[in-house]
Amino acid sequence: MAFSVLVGITLVAASFPAQAGTASASAPGLCHPSLKQVKADDEIDRPAKRADAVPGLVVEYIPKGFIYGDANTQRFKKAWEYGYLWADDRDDVDRKHRSLWVRVVCWSGAKTLKDLKKLPVDIGRFTGAKATTIAGREVLTREGDGALGHGRLVGWVEKSGVVVTVMASKPLVKQLDKIVGGVTAR
Repeated sequence: MAFSVLVGITLVAASFPAQAGTASASAPGLCHPSLKQVKADDEIDRPAKRADAVPGLVVEYIPKGFIYGDANTQRFKKAWEYGYLWADDRDDVDRKHRSLWVRVVCWSGAKTLKDLKKLPVDIGRFTGAKATTIAGREVLTREGDGALGHGRLVGWVEKSGVVVTVMASKPLVKQLDKIVGGVTAR
């Protein structure tokens, strides 16, 4: 399944194990091995899921106006990732297109912020990124381009071996402080 926001790149859509709106003993945590086995599907969520769409995370602030959402997962040689994409129904080349992609990258090489520059993923790398603070978090940030689309990519090491990234399209960049501040691990 191709995501309209990520031009030219195909991610594998997925259905994650059901989660309650609050943390529970049965909800998988960040980078839980069971999430590696998630099977691909072609289901798009209409309407989009809310705060508990990404296993192990709570995304407390999700801007309004998203029409659909899609869970995704992908495996690489040294890492694996999973996340959720919220989007509206505008064409991805439209500068008013609104999308938000929150992703967890599970990679044993992630220990410090500078390690993000070596993140072994296909898209959403932090080459040329700058360190800054958003919502009290030390993060790397860079402008979106090419496959990422327009907007800003932000990432941080949540804990050793776990990276969280947020890609917000241009219309949402001014809300990044609220978005990033609202992302918490369960």
